[in-house]
Amino acid sequence: MNVLLLRPHPGNDRFGLGPFFRVEPLGLEYIGAALRAAGHTVTAADLRFRPAAAAWVRRSRPRLVGISCLHALEYERVVETAREVRRASPETFILVGGHAAAAFPAPLECDAVDAICLDDGEELVPAVAAALDRGERLDEVPGLRLRTGDGWFSTPEPSRQGCLDLVPLPARDLVARHRHGYHCLLFKPVWLVETARGCPHRCSFCSVWQLYGRSCRERSIAAVVEDFATAGDAVFVADDLFWHNPERSLELAAALKKRGVFKRWLLVQTRTDLICRSGELMAAWRPLAKDFDIFLGLEAATDRGLAGLAKDSGVAASVEAVRLARELRYGINGNFLIDPDWNEGDFHDLWEFVARHGLQRAGFTILTPLPGTDYFREVASRIAAQPWSNFDMHHLLWEPRLGARRFFELYAETWRRSILNTSGEKGLADWMRQVRPAQVPYIARVLWRTQRMMKPAAYLAEYEATRPRTTAPLVGAELPAGAPAAGRGVA
Repeated sequence: MNVLLLRPHPGNDRFGLGPFFRVEPLGLEYIGAALRAAGHTVTAADLRFRPAAAAWVRRSRPRLVGISCLHALEYERVVETAREVRRASPETFILVGGHAAAAFPAPLECDAVDAICLDDGEELVPAVAAALDRGERLDEVPGLRLRTGDGWFSTPEPSRQGCLDLVPLPARDLVARHRHGYHCLLFKPVWLVETARGCPHRCSFCSVWQLYGRSCRERSIAAVVEDFATAGDAVFVADDLFWHNPERSLELAAALKKRGVFKRWLLVQTRTDLICRSGELMAAWRPLAKDFDIFLGLEAATDRGLAGLAKDSGVAASVEAVRLARELRYGINGNFLIDPDWNEGDFHDLWEFVARHGLQRAGFTILTPLPGTDYFREVASRIAAQPWSNFDMHHLLWEPRLGARRFFELYAETWRRSILNTSGEKGLADWMRQVRPAQVPYIARVLWRTQRMMKPAAYLAEYEATRPRTTAPLVGAELPAGAPAAGRGVA
């Protein structure tokens, strides 16, 4: 059958580092490869570029449309996209999947959506397509939230987690027309590569480990090497926890060197405590790229703050990880979480820590209860009804301890101490010298958009415009009867 896969525009990117990151829809590329292997004709469309969803429906005439929902802030936009598809093709079966959909499906349960994917898309979407093609019952397909005449219910859970190598390589040609629109930090175009999926840790603000049952599955060395070798010169590794398996990671580094893989730039994500015990491993990987950046979840500047997030690591590990990485000539990026319950002293502690350890390349996001996390369940009663687009980690979901005005004054001051502040130590001309002439318009546009993060008035105006005026509970804060607390993951 004809299948259309859609990556909606997230909508809300007025704050934060969104302008620096627009990466390919890797999950849809893996699903597309799996559908092709089953004999289906696949079209994929990234709606962050033109045209709109209805135009793609008219072009591809799909029997099945899959819509990705990666982040909670996208719930409303995904539903709007589903309604647009439904108007354009009333008989089309509409399936929604992705990380946010699996972690917390309730906001997507509407008459425009037929089913929600709670498991790995590479396996589940072809199973749905096969059932539709043969006229079989969908309530026997595991891993779905399914809409029926009697309401929504969950089909049986899958009996196992599938092998990632069932789909060894993504179908990158599906969105090749957008390749030069995919960028990350200073690099454009950028390729996204996944070598493993999942995380064994238990951070309270993260839903990844709950989706995967604190497990971590790995792709074969051969598949990963081939993916790296055929990807372009700038690669962002999408693994939730890179270098998790030291023995495998060393084997992979050796295999990439043997294949002659060398990149202009690599970016990986990992934990500070893992770096502290992986000196040999990091030394083995460093020669694989001219520039090699690590994104660290630094999260807090005190042991008390890290303990409150169930990080299971201390500030000493953060300091040592930064020292070791810099010694090996890695670039360090990171993120700290700003708690709405902070007092002024907490902000000053963070500023002092950032200055002392030279962490001006870090970002700063508001500690947000993302659906599907322990933190969300703990504070659900405090969250009044409001747009899901506010769950972008730069909006306040309730009145902070310091009051909104003072909180945003201190939050904006925190961002002004970062390298993104073009009125600070690193000016616009310094940024321009870091990129090729052809990329100057891109970086200038991105930096212009991020300067509003330094302005308290911009945050406050947004807060006043979107904050709830009643104490009604958040719609969808409780899962419907029979729904699982979390799915088992999606591509």
